Amino acid sequence: MSEFKIKSEFKPTGDQPKAIDKLVESLEKGNEFQTLLGVTGSGKTFTMANIIERTNRPTLVLAHNKTLAAQLCAEFKEFFPDAIVEYFVSYYDYYQPEAYVPQTDTFIEKDASINDEIDKLRHSATSALFERRDVIIVASVSCIYGLGNPEEYKNLTISLRTGMEKDRDEIIKKLIEIQYERNDIDFSRGTFRVRGDSLDIIPASSSNKGIRVEFFGDEIERIREFDVLTGKILGERNHAQIHPASHFAASSETVEKAISKIEDELEDRLKELNAQGKLLEAQRLKQRTNFDIEMMREMGYCSGIENYSRILDGRDPGTPPKTLIDYFPEDYLMFIDESHVTLPQVRAMYAGDRSRKNTLVDYGFRLPCAYDNRPLKFEEFEKKINQVVFVSATPAAYEREHEEVIAEQIIRPTGLLDPVIEVRPVNNQIDDLYSEIIKTNENGYRTLVTTLTKRMAEDLTKYLIELGVKTTYMHSDIDTMERMRIIRDLRLGKYDVLVGINLLREGLDIPEVALVAILDADKEGFLRSETSMVQTIGRAARNADSKVIMYADKITGSMERAISETERRRKIQMEYNEEHGITPKTIIKDIRDVIEATKASEEETRGEFENQPKDMSPKDKKKLIKKYTDEMMDAAKNLQFERAAELRDMIDKLKK
Repeated sequence: MSEFKIKSEFKPTGDQPKAIDKLVESLEKGNEFQTLLGVTGSGKTFTMANIIERTNRPTLVLAHNKTLAAQLCAEFKEFFPDAIVEYFVSYYDYYQPEAYVPQTDTFIEKDASINDEIDKLRHSATSALFERRDVIIVASVSCIYGLGNPEEYKNLTISLRTGMEKDRDEIIKKLIEIQYERNDIDFSRGTFRVRGDSLDIIPASSSNKGIRVEFFGDEIERIREFDVLTGKILGERNHAQIHPASHFAASSETVEKAISKIEDELEDRLKELNAQGKLLEAQRLKQRTNFDIEMMREMGYCSGIENYSRILDGRDPGTPPKTLIDYFPEDYLMFIDESHVTLPQVRAMYAGDRSRKNTLVDYGFRLPCAYDNRPLKFEEFEKKINQVVFVSATPAAYEREHEEVIAEQIIRPTGLLDPVIEVRPVNNQIDDLYSEIIKTNENGYRTLVTTLTKRMAEDLTKYLIELGVKTTYMHSDIDTMERMRIIRDLRLGKYDVLVGINLLREGLDIPEVALVAILDADKEGFLRSETSMVQTIGRAARNADSKVIMYADKITGSMERAISETERRRKIQMEYNEEHGITPKTIIKDIRDVIEATKASEEETRGEFENQPKDMSPKDKKKLIKKYTDEMMDAAKNLQFERAAELRDMIDKLKK
């Protein structure tokens, strides 16, 4: 049986061994909920890898955004080079769901740009779960959306073996049924071509390797794997599995049964609308649904077939859709990374989707079965959990209420301590801050300042610049690529101070920062909650000489808890360092690691964009949009999502 084996020069250190043992013991006892409370920089991913190795079960790692998921996926691939580590996120580079605005009688058609590479990775992930057990899938929260029935997906898989008696035309018919297309010229993922007695197929889970099936009469004589670009034979295979080209693929029998049920639901809904005097809505619904039914009869699918997924799956109204979680075996293990952010995202997804669908159903754009093409409700998500480990430096109320075991990971391998915290009065806070910034600059370090409002961030930045301090600010209007440039420039010393409203963003770990100032710390709210303040304090935990100053006239409950927790952690870290003779060292992080991969092409593209004449001809504009679209696709294919986001912004500006 395939097993997880870590390959790394590192061994668990500090309190990692204790945390690993405690969590593995809890999982083996059968506890459903456990928490890994790991501070910034304590090696939480390595601890997760060790737990996976010890428990040896298929694992789902849930992250709250694509970039963090890509980072985790890369790290797990390094730890487990012989296992299968897959990446499962939303495959849309751009997505505009269908919607209706009654006030202006405006219907917005569904518009989407699907990233072919990410779609391939999604198929690769689900295929792996049917073939092996040493599988880790790192997914964004989009994995709680309906994905099609795993049983149907598995049943539609074509299994081919050498020596099997199988008519070539029968295999071709099955390939078309599972949404593969015949294309003898543009041979790409999800297509097949016929050459005499051989059949070439590029599976949905691959783009550079194809399967060549060679026949002798009605017998499969040989199966070979080949390079799609060069045609070079890569190896012989005794067996090949061809999975459906769409997770919503269905057999012709299933589609025919579904059509009958769709027609029944349409008839019932038309009666309701006519009884309410909604004649326009009834006519609209009849026309749209009959068009979809005709497409399904002729093609086996239609645009928006996911809206009929409940009927295709044979589910009762209101029942949860099948998701990625349903593709896992029953004994799977789940990690929820940065759970204090990820769980609220999971909780919020259903309500927004339901609101949009209400309008579509009420005004005759969709049948009521569209309600069941949706993300999971939070309570449905909970029921699908087998065993879960919450991972966070600041577990929220949900984790605290449900955890049966909590393992703390307070010690950093570098020996770094949580920063010293000082509370100073609000009166003259700006003058006091200025003097602290000057001291920090003289020591060669940088400062982060967090304010409550955008206006205050701008005013403070302007004031410090007038005093000769190299300062910039960051807020929500600044796009992703500009944020990266600001952080790079801060590290390089172009700026000495960065001012912002919410500087909690995971990944804002700058070793050069030795001072974090929290203005108006006693103003209770989201930005001054215990969780927010502990996360903000963590921004100073990469430097051996760091400290945090809170400006406040009173110590609120959130402040008291954040300070108390930081002091508790600091005491544990100091005792450990003293016992083991460790001297804390500031993290040394190569700045080029952050910027070199994309810097040259970004600056070249941005310069080209800014130098374009304002009165470009439509033809030139179209050419430039195509060029940037191709670059955006390449960036997304290489998991450079920040670069892709910047190019998308440029395309939007050109279109406007």
